[in-house]
Amino acid sequence: MALAISRRAAALILGVCFSFAGLSPARAETLAIPVGSQIRPIQTAVLFQEIFYNFFPESDGTTYVQTGDIPAMWLRDSVAQTIPYIRFVSAYPAMRQTFFGVIQRDAKNILTDPHAEAFSADYHVWEDKWEIDSLSWPVLLVFMYYVNTHDRTIFTPVLHRAMQAIVTTLQCEQHHATCSRYSWPHPVPTHARYNPDTGMIWSAFRPSDDPVTYRFNIPQNAIAVVAMRLLATFARDAFGDQKLADDAMSLATQVQTGIERYGRTWDPTHGWMYVYETDGYGDDNLMDDANIPNLTALPYIGWCATDDPVYLDTRRFTLSSADPYYYSGKYASGLGSPHTPKGWVWPIGIMGAALSTRRRTEITDAIDMLDRSDTLNGLMHESVNPNDPSQFTRPQFGWANAFWADLLFRTVAGYRAIPFVTLDTIVPFEQVSQIPTITPPFTQLFDTAELNTTLGYLLSQHPSI
Repeated sequence: MALAISRRAAALILGVCFSFAGLSPARAETLAIPVGSQIRPIQTAVLFQEIFYNFFPESDGTTYVQTGDIPAMWLRDSVAQTIPYIRFVSAYPAMRQTFFGVIQRDAKNILTDPHAEAFSADYHVWEDKWEIDSLSWPVLLVFMYYVNTHDRTIFTPVLHRAMQAIVTTLQCEQHHATCSRYSWPHPVPTHARYNPDTGMIWSAFRPSDDPVTYRFNIPQNAIAVVAMRLLATFARDAFGDQKLADDAMSLATQVQTGIERYGRTWDPTHGWMYVYETDGYGDDNLMDDANIPNLTALPYIGWCATDDPVYLDTRRFTLSSADPYYYSGKYASGLGSPHTPKGWVWPIGIMGAALSTRRRTEITDAIDMLDRSDTLNGLMHESVNPNDPSQFTRPQFGWANAFWADLLFRTVAGYRAIPFVTLDTIVPFEQVSQIPTITPPFTQLFDTAELNTTLGYLLSQHPSI
């Protein structure tokens, strides 16, 4: 910890020195990114694109976060777009109001409709697809922000009611047939039959916004366990609500037991592995999708360690041709999704795999692929044709942009992860894994200084952030 603080302090001093020396972002401060056998400079300003172009302060004190090129705010995306930048709040307290606003906006959106996943700037439902993780990500943001800032002002009555609505909704969807009024009005290719006694949470759509095949999506249930355990840790202290804490912990325990009992299968080739979806009766969907939470990124969300045996067997499956949504091409290989054209790879899937490994070569290979498939000088698409990156979906995808920044902050500049959990993972007797850096310490020091110089300059030019 002392080493990390000293390193941050040294980087800030260097950043100030650079500023006095006249090195402003107008001179294109860069990070030196090792790709293949070369070094590619990436403009540091691009890595802060999200907070200066997709975060909008509103008159009610909240922050509306647009998901890039779609004029709507997804609960999941808004949190993922915020998380990489929490690490800078201690150095730049002016950012607190922005992130406070994101937390309060998500809370108000949840109270508008806890089953919806996306909202417009005027609090109307943009899309009403029930996805478990949409209620999990906002809990993660509250925990991560508070642990890193100790800012208790976020614990408003509105946030309290939103946390209660989250637990109530998840509990209800554990007993969907007898409790829930949610239904999707259009035909979907989802198997209607499911076991109502698994303890897991019923879902209608995946994190990709595509319909589930079987009602119990394992990655979504896993992130719900993480979120509920975190909520149980702060509900009493933050709100004086012991019942909320107890309900959250009970829910987490039930869902975790369900995953352990129904969410794994034996595969003759890969061994014991997690399934992507199950009906609880033995019918499983063996696949993975690029959108997170997914199976490949289970260590990233704090479910397990990167060396967990079941996870490693699962990863060997998800990142292989055995997975029907793993694709390879001339410029990239990685997870795709039924949400986009067959054979196309999602940059966010490549990043998720890189943020869930301890192997430096996998990280450098991922960055190399992202560099080769990038057609917007540091901004990321939703998906790309791995044989022709000029073909892509969505000009720029806010979540992927933020994820790309987080990957470089951690592996190139040497910032530690902002943990989703404390020291222990959900799987017992395992610790949260740190991914390795790919640059030497001296380079990390200068890269950190470059990032701080850029952020300081951008904040001075955008005082509303």
